[in-house]
Parts: sequence; C-alpha cells; structure tokens
Amino acid sequence: MTGTTQDDYTERYARRVRGMTTSEIRALFAVASRPEVVSLAGGSPYIAALPLDAVGEMMGRLASELGTTSLQYGIGQGTIELRERICEVMSLSGIDASTGASPDDVVVTVGGQQGLDLVARLFLDPGDVVLAEGPTYVGALGVFQAAQAQVRHVAMDADGLIPAALEAAVVAAAGRAKFLYTIPTYQNPAGVTLTDARRDEILDICERHGLLVVEDDPYGMLGFEGEAPRPLRARRREGIIYVSTFSKTFAPGLRVGWILAPHAVREKLVMANEANILCPSAFAQGAVTQYLSTMPWREQIKSYREIYRERRDALLDSLRDLMPAGTTWTRPKGGLFVWATLPEGLDSKAMMPRAVAARVAYVPGTGFYADGTGAGHMRLNFSFPPPERIREGVRRLAGVMEQELAMRAVFGPTTTHRRRGHAGADAPGPDLA
Repeated sequence: MTGTTQDDYTERYARRVRGMTTSEIRALFAVASRPEVVSLAGGSPYIAALPLDAVGEMMGRLASELGTTSLQYGIGQGTIELRERICEVMSLSGIDASTGASPDDVVVTVGGQQGLDLVARLFLDPGDVVLAEGPTYVGALGVFQAAQAQVRHVAMDADGLIPAALEAAVVAAAGRAKFLYTIPTYQNPAGVTLTDARRDEILDICERHGLLVVEDDPYGMLGFEGEAPRPLRARRREGIIYVSTFSKTFAPGLRVGWILAPHAVREKLVMANEANILCPSAFAQGAVTQYLSTMPWREQIKSYREIYRERRDALLDSLRDLMPAGTTWTRPKGGLFVWATLPEGLDSKAMMPRAVAARVAYVPGTGFYADGTGAGHMRLNFSFPPPERIREGVRRLAGVMEQELAMRAVFGPTTTHRRRGHAGADAPGPDLA
C-alpha cells in the first residue's frame, strides 16, 4: 500500500542490513532545504564561489573534444592523469615522493565516502573493533556499522585526540581493534585539530601496538589561521591509509576522491573497487583533471579560505552575542564546523522539532556517536549560509534554547537526558571548547 512503512522483506535481508539506520543529517535534508529555514546543519561547500561559467565551458570541451575517452569506461584504479594531479595536490601538505607517495599507489574513488567503504570491505569482519574519535563523522559510522564492526570512541579535547585515551582504548580492545579512524585536521564534527606534538605521539602508540591508521583528510587545505600541521601520512609512510576528496575544494557533485595506500593494500583496493563500481566515472575524473590542469585552483582555495573565515567569524560572534549562559563551543582554525555544548539539561535531539518550527536547523550530537549519546551537543555549519543568515539562524536557535530553559525551569526535565560522552549515556565527556 502506498505510504505504508511496513517492510515485507525484513526476514529476507542479510544480517548486516538489520543494523542500518537513517543518518541524522540525511533525515534533516528535506526540512533544511526549505528556503524559509536557515540551515546550519549540512556540510555543503559554497559552490557559488566557483567561476561557474569557466567551469561550464571546461565541461563542454571535455565532452566535445575528449568525449571518446571521457564518456567511455575506464580502469578500476582511475586514470594516470588524475592520479598524477592528485600527487601534486598532496605534495602541498608534505605528502610527496620523499614520503613514498606515488601515482601507482593512488586509487580514485567515488568521493571520500566510497574510500571509507573500500577500507571497511578490506579490513573489517563482523565483531571487529574500530577506534574513532568521539564524536566522529556520521558517514564513517554508517560504513563501519554496515560492516558489523563495533565502534569504540576515544576522547578528544581542544587539542584533538588524547594519546592516553587512545592507549587505554587499544589495550581495552585486547587485540580486536583493526584500525584507528581519525580526522586529525579541522575535525568533523568537532572542528578541533590534533596538535603537532600529539600527532607524533599518536603515531608512536599505533606503531607500538601494530594498529593501522585510517586518516581522513577532507578539510586540510581549508585553514584560516596559518598552515595546518602536516598530515599523519606526511610523517610516516607505513601503516597509514590516507583518504581525501575534491568535494570540499572543488565540487561535491562530481563525487571524486582518492585513497593513498601501501602498495600491497593498493592491489586489494583496486580489486575491491572493480567489484564495487567497476570503474570510477571517466567524465568526472576528466573534469577534475582539467580543472587542476587548466584553472587557477590554488587561488580558488584561497578564495574559499577567505569566505569561510568570514563566515566562521560571523558564527562565533553570533554565538558569543546571542547564546544563553552555559553554552560553550569550539573555535575551529579551519574546516566547516563548530561543535556546541548546550546548557545543562537541554537535549539537542528532543529540541530539534521546535527548532525547525522556528525555521532553523542544526545536527543533533547524537548522530556522531555510535551509541547514540551526545544529546547535549549540536553541530553547526558555517560554510553555506552568508554571514547575515548565519546571525539570523543563531538568533532563532538561541530563542528556542531560551524557551527550552524556561520550560525546564517551570516543569522540570521532560526527557531522559543523554548527554555527551563515549562511555555511556551519562558520561561527562571531554570539554572541546
């Protein structure tokens, strides 16, 4: 029957499907895309900043002049032309030939998301443990949970992943941890960056325990305050799988990302890629190759940095001016996100319908923890709305929070409040502010 939610195929699904749930972000898209809603929810880059006329002409030439190859099948690893350009991009952050980076060990993927899926296919069996920052990227949680792995969160603070917490988590996993998944630079959702000193300490811990590192680096080129620390992969060549994407620095609609992996792993990644999608889109690869070869993409990244810095400042200033007492937040030096901690007693998931009614959207913190904790937090995006819309969104959000606090003062708590943390429903969690 049309409109029913009954699923007549439940008993036929594979076991791994039963744990699948809709992500907090995807569920918000339909609401947050309404023009009357100020969306601080998604992580969309500001595509209007691109020279769209020039990009359009480039796409036209790609079809008319190179259509016999760009509209054809390709190879599972991706074109050599794009892999060479990718190595040029990585060299800007210190991942170059001196660290063993080679086009031969790059595998082109359908965005960074497929890169994570390929890594999960290669390394995760049901019941395996993945260590990940708490909070962490919701898309990675979906991939790992679909692989029937257990995600155990490792605490962060304002300086990123805490080495002592990682050491304890590795020991507690008792040999079952397959890898550490980390976004060390301008982390999603927290916005914090792992310090230089901690990067080497984290790598030493992983090397000592034989723990593989999966470094996800979508935002590393989007720094606002000087250069970001060198990626983990720029410091060590062994034991690290590096995943990145052009979605944040060019165009997410093209869905082009990549993995840089040790040579033996690269062989398996290509086979997994061919089994998964046969080959990445030749047209999308050609578009990115042409963009990197013929257009001033470094200047475009500088433009993004300036735009996002202005919008980050607009968000931080608005939070300072308008948020109720007891609210704290991170102060990112790059990337797209601020992580806010609510006043004691507020529940970001329970509050979401009232926020939408007030025409403002955010992502509740529960989406970024495998165990559903994090209701005392929310993720706020600043890359897409202009500064004046950001301030209006924060004004609306602050009004909702003030109403929630007033109701709580009169009627007391109305929900079982599951706050932050990685160790249980009421774990205090780290202070990331």
